Amino acid sequence: MRLTFKVSVAVVALLLSSQVVQAGDNELTREEKAEGWQLLFNGRDHTGWKCSNGKEIATPVEQESLVPYESGGYLIIHEKEFGDFIFKCDVLMGEKCNSGVFFRVGDLSNPVQSGFEGQVMVGPTEGYHAFGAIYDLGPVTNLKLNDPGEWNSMTITAKGPHISISVNGTEVSRINCEEFTEPSTRPDGTKHKFKKAVKDFPRKGYIGLQDHGHKVWFKNIKILELDE
Repeated sequence: MRLTFKVSVAVVALLLSSQVVQAGDNELTREEKAEGWQLLFNGRDHTGWKCSNGKEIATPVEQESLVPYESGGYLIIHEKEFGDFIFKCDVLMGEKCNSGVFFRVGDLSNPVQSGFEGQVMVGPTEGYHAFGAIYDLGPVTNLKLNDPGEWNSMTITAKGPHISISVNGTEVSRINCEEFTEPSTRPDGTKHKFKKAVKDFPRKGYIGLQDHGHKVWFKNIKILELDE
């Protein structure tokens, strides 16, 4: 009896420990809290978020997720600006999807020309516009994307001039901003859409989720600020 009781206690302790490590959606684990991660979305309402034009977000929270589609602005943005960081989120797309995670946006009146975009899209699996691309700057390779209707994880790391994006645990794109010294031109001489040299882009700015005409869901949105 004593042995059975001890085993039962050990099993309960193991289960509780596992629950703490895994946590639930839109929660931080004990380890993440200790490391300094911040949860940017609580899974219930729009606290800390608004449209990039200053309006309140019109689209309700669905599936414990933020929905930028028909929100009332081009982006829904977090109220705080971030510089060097590791950003994580989970993304759910339908059969058709075009959206993005903007970051280091310096001018909310012109986010396309003043910040970076991690592409969120159903379509190509490589190139400058595939899911996980640093849009029009860093092409995607090694992409392993889940089917529409299934969740994908995205991690964006920005440290000084170095930016990389991982999808479902695998790095798929990377750039060094210092190599982009000319407006509208990549280091290899091909053209991109940005009108000024990427090396001069802000190193700190807003994070935003794009409404580009398709419904998409974002949850487990969290960030770890890095030392400058």
